[in-house]
Amino acid sequence: MSVPPAPPLLLASTSPQRRAILEQLGIPFELAVPDYEEHDPPDADPVALVREHAAGKARSVGDPDERPVLGVDTAVHLDGRVFGKPSGPEEAEEMLDALGGHTHEVVSGLCMRTPGWEAVEHEVTRVTFRALTARDLATYIVAGEWEGRAGGYAIQGLGAALVERVEGDYLNVVGLPAALLVRLLSERFAGVYGFG
Repeated sequence: MSVPPAPPLLLASTSPQRRAILEQLGIPFELAVPDYEEHDPPDADPVALVREHAAGKARSVGDPDERPVLGVDTAVHLDGRVFGKPSGPEEAEEMLDALGGHTHEVVSGLCMRTPGWEAVEHEVTRVTFRALTARDLATYIVAGEWEGRAGGYAIQGLGAALVERVEGDYLNVVGLPAALLVRLLSERFAGVYGFG
């Protein structure tokens, strides 16, 4: 007796990192571009902010049918300030300079919706940057990897050279709180996606 295939998640995201993580975990998915505009006030509560954004993205792609809808949002937080995506190289350099030599939090909100329920949760990973020199900053900015990245860096790329230590879910820093997603799938869909 064959097991029916799992219905693909509907991923409300344009992030290539999130797609890559779902592929790595073997979770089937289809893409939907969210119709949701993010606002990242620098003094916002990071947990409330990413949970609101994740839910907004998931809700923006329409009502779920047979496929669970997944929305995710990530922010970087240090000393009461939320670091969103830098608007240009100057802001990226300023963000990275502020993060250098300190431990910041990468906070992700995750929303999963079905016709019967909606779950909104979050994950926090602590990342410590080594002290960064002016040359470190200039080299990274010129590489352009900061574009479209919360906090202005990509840990899975050249940004790995900025990092001294990671405490928690590494994939959360890449862009998807994988441990949280797997737990949710194993609790809500035991065995369907290969977990639980």
